[in-house]
Amino acid sequence: MARASDREVWNHAKEAGLVIVSKDNDFQQMSFVYGPPPKVIWIRRGNCSVEETERILRSNSARIHEFERDQEAAYLILS
Repeated sequence: MARASDREVWNHAKEAGLVIVSKDNDFQQMSFVYGPPPKVIWIRRGNCSVEETERILRSNSARIHEFERDQEAAYLILS
């Protein structure tokens, strides 16, 4: 998937029942156009380390689980 286009990533996530987690807002924009699935978690933080990204995800685990259960939600923004 490292060389896949955004559309290929989107289709793979949709078919596999995955959530896309990205620092790129392209997937958030795709969620407006196509709607879920897949769901999108957009990490809205500029250049940050893998450790910082992990901290953001772990500290928001309750929100992420709630987001996953919400049938209407298409994307979640974390910062």
